[in-house]
Amino acid sequence: MAHETATVSEVRRERYARRLPTDLSALRGPGGGRVRLPLHLAWSGLTEYDLDRPRLRMSCYRTVLAEGGHDDLVRHLNRDLLVEMWPVLRTLVSKDLRVTWESAFRELTPASG
Repeated sequence: MAHETATVSEVRRERYARRLPTDLSALRGPGGGRVRLPLHLAWSGLTEYDLDRPRLRMSCYRTVLAEGGHDDLVRHLNRDLLVEMWPVLRTLVSKDLRVTWESAFRELTPASG
């Protein structure tokens, strides 16, 4: 009997998919100001971010998307900011993370054209 093994990419995508909110409207994080991420998210760099500064906001979102569980995503991400930043943010996250989020949420899928 053949044993089928999932690829690394499939494992990552499944891990990211388990963390997703059911809808982007569940992302109720702050829309600006300073935030402090817990160490289980920001274990290798900055822990405090000024969301009013675009580069720091992008860095914060990259960290939360890559390291956060479901509760972290809904607590620290803001739906409107995520949608606004996604065209650039999608180029800064891993392919597996990007594919998982874009497959789950039509609002994040680049317009074909």
